[in-house]
Amino acid sequence: QVHLVESGGGLVQPGGSLRLSCVISGEIYRVETMAWYRQAPGEQRNLVASVTSQGTTMRTNYVDSAKGRFTISWDYARDTVYLQMNNLNPGDTAVYYCAAKPFGAGTDYWGQGTRVTVSS
Repeated sequence: QVHLVESGGGLVQPGGSLRLSCVISGEIYRVETMAWYRQAPGEQRNLVASVTSQGTTMRTNYVDSAKGRFTISWDYARDTVYLQMNNLNPGDTAVYYCAAKPFGAGTDYWGQGTRVTVSS
């Protein structure tokens, strides 16, 4: 089992920044990829960014709307994945979920979500 706990959401004005955190615990060695998803009201949950461990390097991936504004990072020493979000706009308003994808076949693990509201 892998357990994920997100934090860092809140209310921010357009143009502002937030850093989301996802603390990983449990069978961390099983995790190959960590990702952030978001779900806006009335919409499906969509991938925002992911980071995959590849030996001594990490491969990151972003959806187009996040490129240049969001940065995902994985701090192994703290067992924490971050999503730094800059230049936020109302379209970024959503509940943000952290997800852990195991090596090989297996069920993804999800956190409980943290709400981000971008409004003036």
